[in-house]
Amino acid sequence: MIQQRYLYMMSIPFVIWVIIFSYLPVWGWLMAFQKFKPGKSILNQQWVGLDNFKQLFMDERFYLVLRNTLAMSILGLIVSFTVPIVFAVLMNELRGQLFKRSIQTISYLPHFVSWVVVASLVTKMLSIDGGINELLLKLHIIDQPMQFMAKGSWFWGIVTFSDMWKETGWNSIIFLAAMAGIDQEQYEAATVDGAGRFRRIWYITLPGIRTTFMVVFILSIGSLISIGFEKQFQLQNSLVTDYSEVLELYALKYGIQLGRFSFGTAVGIFSSVVSIMLVLTANTIYKKVTKETII
Repeated sequence: MIQQRYLYMMSIPFVIWVIIFSYLPVWGWLMAFQKFKPGKSILNQQWVGLDNFKQLFMDERFYLVLRNTLAMSILGLIVSFTVPIVFAVLMNELRGQLFKRSIQTISYLPHFVSWVVVASLVTKMLSIDGGINELLLKLHIIDQPMQFMAKGSWFWGIVTFSDMWKETGWNSIIFLAAMAGIDQEQYEAATVDGAGRFRRIWYITLPGIRTTFMVVFILSIGSLISIGFEKQFQLQNSLVTDYSEVLELYALKYGIQLGRFSFGTAVGIFSSVVSIMLVLTANTIYKKVTKETII
């Protein structure tokens, strides 16, 4: 411990940061058990017990929003893992360094584009006079332009593929870093033994990033309920509201905007508790299967 004292000292600012911004706000969870009115101390509010949670679970809109959240989360989880891993494997197999770095740089750029810009591009591309409709008409796949953004059942797919375009390059970085740590002598030995490129990927590359994959996967499972609202908020319109609202938008729309701060806090607590349970469950399953633990 004495030898690592400088590391402990360097970690102190980050521990303080976590306490201030991650633990102290938990004090506000008391609002979920009160009928909160601004202007009074949080300890002088009217206590209502679990009434806000009862309202939440009795609201039919809540289950519709929960369905949308889980559907988009699961689709995003599947796509955001398979595509970046495949992309990272292909990048790892490239030998031309200039071409490889150029592709990587181009793939990272969309991550730095705000969802406001991405939503504008997607909406324009999928509009009646947009590029997608023009392409489908030229290929004679459709006879008349389609209103992609007006079909609620397509909204989940549009959000998923928009997110994939934006984040694939960025999400692949951690897998490329993990592949860089694999001992190159394993590839050389496999090549001498006659293993082809596919076998080297299957028996060396993928097992080499298994731990990294599971860490990222378990952490992502914890975010299944809390997926944010920025992309849904930017891409939604009045025609697809039943498919676009997620829990964060629900808390904002039916809690904060209506002055129901306690109800909004109850929605937040529900998301946090479910996220913790999902992370612990995923880690338990991983521990039973592999005899290793991430947390």
